[in-house]
Amino acid sequence: MQPIISVSNLSKVYGSGFQALKSINLDIRPGEIFALLGPNGAGKTTLISIICGIVNPSSGTVRVGGHDIISDYRAARSLIGLVPQELTTDAFETVWATVSFSRGLFGKPADPAHIERVLKALSLWDKKDNMIMTLSGGMKRRVLIAKALSHQPSVLFLDEPTAGVDVELRKGMWDVVRYLRDNGVTIILTTHYIEEAEQMADRIGVISKGELILVEDKAELMRELGQKQLTLHLQSPLEAIPAALAPYGLTIGADGHEVIYTYDTQAERTGITSLLSDLRQAGVSFRDLQTRESSLEDIFVGLLARSNARGR
Repeated sequence: MQPIISVSNLSKVYGSGFQALKSINLDIRPGEIFALLGPNGAGKTTLISIICGIVNPSSGTVRVGGHDIISDYRAARSLIGLVPQELTTDAFETVWATVSFSRGLFGKPADPAHIERVLKALSLWDKKDNMIMTLSGGMKRRVLIAKALSHQPSVLFLDEPTAGVDVELRKGMWDVVRYLRDNGVTIILTTHYIEEAEQMADRIGVISKGELILVEDKAELMRELGQKQLTLHLQSPLEAIPAALAPYGLTIGADGHEVIYTYDTQAERTGITSLLSDLRQAGVSFRDLQTRESSLEDIFVGLLARSNARGR
């Protein structure tokens, strides 16, 4: 299957000398939800802006649907819808007028039936005659998505789509993204909310200091890098880990009332059976235990920590 977006050796150096991107290579598959994660200043928005034709690359190539974004700009850009992070809307226009106008900007003929489908899919149909200035922040963000979809793009970029949106509207936005994916739109998502990527993404990319440090299927990433923690709630508090238990790398929590053991779920042996035996021999008794698996946020934080350590 040919990628819908192909990025090759892409770099960006601004006039100040700051290198925002360093030799990025990335293929986006048709019909997937791809989440791009990274801290502020990592290069997420610069990468999106180059693909969308807003910022010029310093070197490298980008192709969208087989079209080069420089030499075949119009064809490439017509395949892309962009929902920016900032709420920039035509405040004194109606929802219907601003979405219809956006379609015309791409040279597309009027298609009221398509605009109606988009507004209904985004739960905006009953607001179609409202001035945008009268809408809530969540509704304004939906209008931005409607504008981006007005010309029927194959690819939709969502740059922090739920920033400043309450939890209920955020979940509603997730439903919209899934609906679009199910209808053949490829979604590229940047977000600070790690749970969004964990809930929705098919693949995850992590960018740090302008470098793409990892691209992986979400399920595989969770399987390979996920760890589990076994927490033992002790009958009596411990001041220090007994020397006989040192090989397990245990940590003490809850003021000595808990012992925490972290283990690799993919290892041939977890070591739990021998740990429990050695605890008894060391005279450490526990009244309860529980396990916790690493979240995507735990993995993300760990990847960034390792990346920063290498960069020192």
